[in-house]
Amino acid sequence: LKGGSKVVVEPHRHAGVFVAKDKEDALCTSNMVLGESVYGEKRINVQNEDGTKTEYRVWNPFRSKLAAAVLGGVDNIWIAPGSRANCIDSTVTAESVFAQVVKMLQGKQFKPAEQVTLEPFERDHACVVGGYRIPKK
Repeated sequence: LKGGSKVVVEPHRHAGVFVAKDKEDALCTSNMVLGESVYGEKRINVQNEDGTKTEYRVWNPFRSKLAAAVLGGVDNIWIAPGSRANCIDSTVTAESVFAQVVKMLQGKQFKPAEQVTLEPFERDHACVVGGYRIPKK
């Protein structure tokens, strides 16, 4: 992505997230500190119809678990730090580890709503979204 007048940036279904459309599509967010790169990520400048420019930071799903989860289809963007499934237990499949972790979270009053794997961006990782200590109706 080079930016300029050729790139079209459209809102993603998640507020504050955008899709930059060029030869390749990319997830991005508006850069709050123009000219600054936090993680060495690519930045693109887009000229708006009114002549102003907006700078976007491009998310790399191979480096960002959050970007991988968004591309995986997760509906809610709240993410907690985690570790690779085979770091937890390398003797069973990643899916078995995911099930064990979800069961452990349920025992701590976490109610899962959705789960997506982060393949192909993060091997043996999953994102579990839900609520914690949800009051009974």
